[in-house]
Amino acid sequence: MNLEKVVFGFFVVLAATLNFGFFIGDIDDPALHNPYELFAAVVVNLIATVLKFGDRTQIGAVHLATSLVADLQLIAAAIFFGYATLVSTAGMNESWTASVVSLSGGALLANIVSVVLLVVETVSFHRG
Repeated sequence: MNLEKVVFGFFVVLAATLNFGFFIGDIDDPALHNPYELFAAVVVNLIATVLKFGDRTQIGAVHLATSLVADLQLIAAAIFFGYATLVSTAGMNESWTASVVSLSGGALLANIVSVVLLVVETVSFHRG
């Protein structure tokens, strides 16, 4: 068993599951979307992105692209969340929550693509 591949797979799947955990729930109910879960999703996605650097294959490039998309959307979601709670006079209302959750939904889609790529890569691996 290759420990590097285990760690890589762990972070790819953990990024997707944390993102899913934040995303699930009514899109406009702030009580159902924990800011700490969003923070954890951002951190784990950034770690997964770092792990994807260095792979010079075509599938590695797509893995990196999906991570960068997820990072961009999750960071934007975190900025929106921070703005809504710390700057906006409206606070974390339904509109802000829907924006944050929508951005995390886009990141979730990118993470799902990354997990599918990981599974396809694993299934198509031939021992030589």
